[in-house]
Amino acid sequence: MSDIILHHYPTSPFSEKVRLVLGYKQLAWRSVVIPAVMPKPDVLALTGGYRKTPFLQIGSDVYCDSALICDVLEHLQPTPTLYPAHQGGVARIVAQWADTTLFWAAMAYNLQPKGAAAMFEGAPPELAKVFGADRAAMSAGMVRLRPADATAAYKSYLRRIADMLEGQDFLFGGTPCVADFAAYHPLWFSRVRVPVMAGILDATPAVLNWMDRMAALGHGQMSKFTADEAIAVCAACVGPAVQNHHTFQDEHGIELGSRVTVAAESFGQETTEGELVAATRTRYTLRRVDERAGVVHVHFPRIAYVLKAVLPA
Repeated sequence: MSDIILHHYPTSPFSEKVRLVLGYKQLAWRSVVIPAVMPKPDVLALTGGYRKTPFLQIGSDVYCDSALICDVLEHLQPTPTLYPAHQGGVARIVAQWADTTLFWAAMAYNLQPKGAAAMFEGAPPELAKVFGADRAAMSAGMVRLRPADATAAYKSYLRRIADMLEGQDFLFGGTPCVADFAAYHPLWFSRVRVPVMAGILDATPAVLNWMDRMAALGHGQMSKFTADEAIAVCAACVGPAVQNHHTFQDEHGIELGSRVTVAAESFGQETTEGELVAATRTRYTLRRVDERAGVVHVHFPRIAYVLKAVLPA
C-alpha cells in the first residue's frame, strides 16, 4: 500500500477529526501542511477544484471530505472500528449532525468578536481580513446563525452530548466511534484554538472529561512531507492505488465515461471537473489529468455533494 498522505493545517477542526482517527487506528502517515486560504495551487493540482481541508491522498487517489476519509481509513485498518456492530447507522447519523449542525453552531459561537480577536492575536491585521474574505466566499448563500442564537444552541447541544456520556466513556459505549470524532472537533476548536471562549464547556464536566479521553488518542505516527513530494508521488503512479470495483449506481442518468462536475451542496462549492469513472452506492470517482500530478482519481461521498453532467459547448 502507498503511504497515507494527509493534506491539512494544524488549526483546521476537520483536520483534527482525521488526525485523531489516525491516532485511534495507530496509523503512520505523512503530513503535508497546506494554506488555510486561497490561493492553493498545490491543492488544486491534486483535487482539480475542491479546496476544503483536509483531504487524503494515497498514491494517485485523492479522497475529499472527512466523512469519506473515515470510510477509507476504516477499510485500510478495520480495527479498532469506527462503526460498531449494530450501531453503525446511528453513529453515522450522529456524525453527520455533528459535522454540520453542531459544527456551525460552535463556529458561530467561537468566532464572535472576542474569539476572532484571540484567534488572530499577534498576527498581522491583514491576515484576519484575508481569512474573513476567504470564508465569506466559501459560505456565500448560506444562512449563518447569529451569535446569541448560536450560543443558545451550542449550550443545548453540549448538554445533550453530556446526556449521551452518562454512565459511559464515549458516545455509544466503552470505545470511541465515528460520532465521537465528529462531535469532538468543533469543541476542540473552542477549547484549544480560542480558549477565551472555552468557558461554555465548564457547565458540562462530563464533556470535558470525554474530551480529555479523546485527546489522549493522539495523532498516530506522523512524518513531514512537502506538497511537491506528494504531487510527485501522484505523478509517478501508473494508475489509481485503490481500484473501485463496486457496482455502478445511476441516480442521475449520467453514464460512466461522461464529463461531469462534483461540488459540495453548501459550504465550499468550488467544482471539480473530470471523467466519471465510478458512481457507487456511497461515492463518486472522477478521473482527471493535471500537468503536474498526472492522472488523478478524485473521490467524493454522495451525501452532501452534487453531481452534474458537463453540457457540450
